[in-house]
Amino acid sequence: MSSEAVRTADATGLAELIRSRQVSATEVATQALERIRQKDPELNCFTAVLEESALQHADAVDRLIAMGKDPGPLAGVPIGAKNLFDVAGVATTAGSRIHAERPPADKDATAVARLKGAGAVLLGVLNMDEYALGFVTENAHYGATHNPHDPDRVAGGSSGGSAAAVAARLVPVSLGTDTNGSVRVPAAFCGIFGLKPTYGRISRAGVFPLADSLDHVGPFARSVRDLALCFDLMVDANPRESTVSKLSQGIDGLRIAVLDDPYFRQGSAESFAPVTKAANALGVTRVVTVPEADKARAAAFIITMCEGGHLHLPDLRTRPQDFDPATVTRFMAGALLPASWYQHAQRFRAVFRERMRELFRSVDVILAPATPCLAIRIGQPTITLGGQEVPSRPNLGVFTQPFSFVGLPIVAAPVFQSGSLPLGVQIIGPAYKEGSVLRVSAHLEQLGVAKAHAPQSLAE
Repeated sequence: MSSEAVRTADATGLAELIRSRQVSATEVATQALERIRQKDPELNCFTAVLEESALQHADAVDRLIAMGKDPGPLAGVPIGAKNLFDVAGVATTAGSRIHAERPPADKDATAVARLKGAGAVLLGVLNMDEYALGFVTENAHYGATHNPHDPDRVAGGSSGGSAAAVAARLVPVSLGTDTNGSVRVPAAFCGIFGLKPTYGRISRAGVFPLADSLDHVGPFARSVRDLALCFDLMVDANPRESTVSKLSQGIDGLRIAVLDDPYFRQGSAESFAPVTKAANALGVTRVVTVPEADKARAAAFIITMCEGGHLHLPDLRTRPQDFDPATVTRFMAGALLPASWYQHAQRFRAVFRERMRELFRSVDVILAPATPCLAIRIGQPTITLGGQEVPSRPNLGVFTQPFSFVGLPIVAAPVFQSGSLPLGVQIIGPAYKEGSVLRVSAHLEQLGVAKAHAPQSLAE
């Protein structure tokens, strides 16, 4: 089995090769670790590579197969996890200097444990914005993660290391978190698939929080079937419903609409192009609006900063100099927000949730842009929104925040324009309808409209 075939296979296909003994899990892990040694110095995806434990786990997978046992649907598949997830024997830094002083975790986060229990081999932990506050993964302590499609540009954030590692073929799948867009923005910028499930569907046990009432766990992958498989393996449900089995159903019976109003037209000229391309391919003509999406985003910011600021208040008081400069001022501001603002934001949240429920009585899936622009250059301080120059770090999630605000399931699907960097389309559904958004994603993938392309800048 050639290294190229192993490197380019998706997780589902790779597990089939390992289970059929066409390649061993140890060979796969060894090749992946070597690629990380070669490519990661340029990308800076990993903050720690767990070579010894990875090879031990891969060997255990091979021994099970040799005994005629099935290690699971991710048999021998290399994975990575954002350094917000507890990994046994590793300090969960959450991208910070402060948490690097913590003792190693004594057990894996639930999501990590479920993927490992399905046979996945964890290769390491991945770079992120400090405490998951940001959309760029430019970390003052661990360095910036570079976009595999153009290393001069950001990978997005806060799960930038997770997205870039999958896009660069270092691992087939990875784990990230999404509070305001931290799976969807990097998935769009790196040209891969990312899933933010319904709030609470995947356990956050063992995951360090940013804002508890907004945080989600979600996977990254290069194929929709991998995305669905990882969701099925991690979802909190008994019995667990298979979304993988629904992917072949196509889009028959689904009422799909395009979200098109001034709020979602304030980005760059190309930001809406993926939506138009996807809608044309699906034959979608219906257009809907989301009233007061701007207020939803503002309220999401208030809740995020209040919850995050108060969580970190002891360290903000005693050691502010140890925070990333881009993080500390925002947390301080959040800790000082009046309680009445937080209460008003939560009241509006209930109102906005009901508005979205009403909208989804007449449609099943909505298409919306994922980011307001292409991936920006590392160090770029501002972007233009609605004709105004605004700071980059908090505003790359302008299109993602209104929907995570009320915990809706969303796939960010990659759409490439000719000669362009990747962009993404958000495929949004009502609560608990991951199957619907994954079906639409799979159909777009089958049509060739949504596809994870290999980065030309990292060609062998």
